Amino acid sequence: MYEFDASPWLWEGEAAWHFVTLPGEISDDIKARQVGGRRGFGSVRVSVTVGATTWQTSVFPSKEIGAYILPLKKAVRVSESLTTNKAVHVALDPVQ
Repeated sequence: MYEFDASPWLWEGEAAWHFVTLPGEISDDIKARQVGGRRGFGSVRVSVTVGATTWQTSVFPSKEIGAYILPLKKAVRVSESLTTNKAVHVALDPVQ
């Protein structure tokens, strides 16, 4: 399991999504452990806990950022009162 603090940010594309960027060393470790086990778009399935909320999702590699990014669905943002640029504690566990 990995734990880190990061600030949510808004990706403004065709559909606006909120993400958290995983630290570089965690991204590198996940990538090294997932060789041959990644899914579409290079995604890796994970279990995530933020505050009192735990859910299953995937992290995705971002070539532009050089790290994995974690999407934060609206239900989580609302229940945990998450806002952009305010750090949040994330516990993340890749699902085998």
